[in-house]
Amino acid sequence: MADEERDVLIVGAGAAGGAMAWSLSRRKVDVVCLEQGDWVPPAMLPKNHLDWEVRARRSWSPSPNIRQWPSDYPVASYGDDPISVFIYNAVGGSTIGYAGNFWRFAPSDFRVRSLDGVGVDWPIGYEEMAPYYTINEREMGVAGLAGDPWSPSREPLPLPPAPLGPHGRLMIDACERLGWQWWPTEQAIATRPYDGRPACDLKGFCPFGCPQGALATVDVTYWRKALKSARNGVDLRTNARVREITLHPDGRAKGALYYDGEGRLQEVRAKVVVVAAGGLGTPRVLLHSTSARHPDGLANSSGMVGKNLMVHVQTFAIGRFAQPLQGWQGTWGGAVSTRQFYETDPANDFVRGFVLSINPGWSPLNLALQVAPWGAEHHAAMDAHLNHEATLFCCGEDLPDSRNRVELDWDSLDAHGLPGVKTFYAFDDNSTKLGAAMIGRARELLDAAGAVSVRDFGVSPPLGWHLMGTARMGDDPATSVTDADNRVHDVPNLFIADSSSLPTGGGVNPTSTIQAVALRCAERIWEMRGELG
Repeated sequence: MADEERDVLIVGAGAAGGAMAWSLSRRKVDVVCLEQGDWVPPAMLPKNHLDWEVRARRSWSPSPNIRQWPSDYPVASYGDDPISVFIYNAVGGSTIGYAGNFWRFAPSDFRVRSLDGVGVDWPIGYEEMAPYYTINEREMGVAGLAGDPWSPSREPLPLPPAPLGPHGRLMIDACERLGWQWWPTEQAIATRPYDGRPACDLKGFCPFGCPQGALATVDVTYWRKALKSARNGVDLRTNARVREITLHPDGRAKGALYYDGEGRLQEVRAKVVVVAAGGLGTPRVLLHSTSARHPDGLANSSGMVGKNLMVHVQTFAIGRFAQPLQGWQGTWGGAVSTRQFYETDPANDFVRGFVLSINPGWSPLNLALQVAPWGAEHHAAMDAHLNHEATLFCCGEDLPDSRNRVELDWDSLDAHGLPGVKTFYAFDDNSTKLGAAMIGRARELLDAAGAVSVRDFGVSPPLGWHLMGTARMGDDPATSVTDADNRVHDVPNLFIADSSSLPTGGGVNPTSTIQAVALRCAERIWEMRGELG
């Protein structure tokens, strides 16, 4: 069964898809969006329950293989450093489980080939992205202070930064002692009532659900606004699992075949098709959309679909302090950060850099599983660590490498017989050296803050929270999947705008940049509306 032809079809209702739907709907574009997940009801949020720590590790686990929601598909991890994958299939995508760190990329992040001779340059620069960063910060409701020492001048942010807390003040004191620059972390969290959302109550542990909606997950920001009026023409279809992107005989995108909530195969047609299903979901859809014209997958004449998977070099360093630190209170997105070591330093044996952000300590169950043995020493260990720790999130640049990739997994199928995905990943020499230096600097900072002891998680297995680069944009069709406007080189009315589009990943959380790319793509589609029909 097929509908009448719509203006724009978006596959995926996550960070990028929600932003695009909002942007296009403001211009009265007739938009239909297919999301294989569903709305997350309040009862699903772990923090609405007393056993929230247990739920966070099971039914709310960031791994689809553990939680096994009906909307999930299998993900297998291979390679020298198999990824611990983080994805949520739902309205809002993986933002429903994020902490809200919301840094912009630095200007150098768009020019790593020109500056450092590694990776690739973006086909666009910071200046072209800046207006869309600003729009996104306004619509998401970002808290922080403009004027950090690592970015060009910019407009004030909509909301003031979150309270620094004892852990934030410790980091500031340590940075001052070491001569490092610091700044309040930008967070997509309402620090006062904003745009219909209440202010954060500082109960912490944000990735386990924000019952009041102060955390700017895309279901309560862009989707709430895109759907507030039926006249906007946004048709969001949940539990709609896309099987393939279809084509007209002339090679233009026609629409998509998808399974609805009852398992029936449906078709939707549109003048423009946008794939925004994330770093794993987008290559999955494209590689499964084979035809005589595209035997190796749609948009894959370059062979780059699924290649160049980036995940960042990430870890935690934890300092234990003699004094109590109110570890149950504060945002989990990082009170204070430093990008002192973000840019390439010729004195290092690696290129590019990293960010360090301070957070409160772990919740009781997570802490117990880390440090408290069974038996007589259990309570002594908990007394020594609980409410006496600060957690330093460490995130460094992970350069693109075609050997790191996503493939279809025909040995593991989802509920509709579609293949899951396999990831293959290994740290290269640069990431290994960067990771070691990052941990060293984190330990140095915690020592300067007065920590009694410091431990870290290492960098492997890689934390797959930021899955990027698997359908990247670029000027050369031989080495990229889309052009600078996110239009697929091979198919003139097909666009890809999500984390898979990012040619490089910077050294900070990518959600802000993902959404800025999506907003820019939506505007380009509007500007090309005559050509696109």
